[in-house]
Amino acid sequence: MKKITPALVLLLSACGGGGEQPVPAGPPEVGVVTIRTESVVLSSELPGRTSAYESSEVRPQVNGLILERLFTEGDQVRAGQPLYRIDPAPYEAQVASARAALGRARSAIASTSALARRYSELVKINAISRQDAENAVVSAQQAQADVAAQQAALRSAQIDLARTTIRAPISGRIGRSTYTTGALVSASQADPLTTIQRLDPIFVDIQQSSADVLRLRQQMLSGELSRGGGAARVRLKLEDGSTYPEEGALKFTDVTVDPATGSQVVRAQFPNTRGLLLPGMYVRAELVEGTRSNGILVPQSAVSRDEKGSPTVMVAGAQGKVEMRKLTAPRTVGTNWLVTAGLKPGDKVIVEGAQNLRPGATVKPVPMGAKAAPGAPPAGGAPAQQQGQGQGQ
Repeated sequence: MKKITPALVLLLSACGGGGEQPVPAGPPEVGVVTIRTESVVLSSELPGRTSAYESSEVRPQVNGLILERLFTEGDQVRAGQPLYRIDPAPYEAQVASARAALGRARSAIASTSALARRYSELVKINAISRQDAENAVVSAQQAQADVAAQQAALRSAQIDLARTTIRAPISGRIGRSTYTTGALVSASQADPLTTIQRLDPIFVDIQQSSADVLRLRQQMLSGELSRGGGAARVRLKLEDGSTYPEEGALKFTDVTVDPATGSQVVRAQFPNTRGLLLPGMYVRAELVEGTRSNGILVPQSAVSRDEKGSPTVMVAGAQGKVEMRKLTAPRTVGTNWLVTAGLKPGDKVIVEGAQNLRPGATVKPVPMGAKAAPGAPPAGGAPAQQQGQGQGQ
């Protein structure tokens, strides 16, 4: 057996490799997004309650016994439609009495006017005293005033008679009747007979904190936000999580702040042709606040927090050097953070492959989504490890 020399060992090791020599690895690839400014529509989701566009409590205006109910509960009624009929007999009698009194007053006018004319001739020849003539004139004037008073009494009696038929004051959906046929009602009662609500369109009263309203007004005055781009639009999320198919429009913001809650009511109006929205429903309203013309958006996945809780991102700077930037990001917009300080257009924010990176490291930035997955073959062939194994076999 021959003795193995060191030179032979080196020769065998050189011949037995059979594979390519390892190539020093380059800087790791990271997926980045290039920052740019864009118009950003800012919105907020706030709680709200629906309320009827119009609501009217139907009450009797005369006393009497309900003879008939003339509607079906829950139906759509129109303004002026008869709803209840109260016993009209007492009011018909009042109309007849007032009409008779008017007739007596008119007949008195004829006699007093004729007497005043005769006395005016007799006083000229001193056949009667001047006082008697003046009394006759006053009596004629009183008779005319009595006619006017009886006309008003007749009109009042006719109005009361017409009110024995209770009619709908507005058009809308009528609720349940709290009184039935045969019930005695009065004009001074506290309880309504029923309620009518107009539900198309319908209002949504949104609660917004006065601090937010003040902040928005200041941003409007400073020019940071504009009301263009559909700032009056509002969308709703219903109680079951679905989105209401129609968009609404802002109408006004209440001028008074509730001292108990520190909030203001913002009212929006929505079409409700299919009757999905009912008064008193709880909804979530997506309220468009305004448009920021030079907004900067960064994906939430790229933002982390430092030990103080401040938002930070990794940026691929010059020559691929990694930099850490602290941000001012007051709110989210969809899946992005709205950044107001810390970044500028052209910065390359690392979104993919930022794990275990440290400031100062060198990376190769590629557009987000183009970064090669770990273990993926390089362009044009199989992984280097597999190639070496194939040649060694």
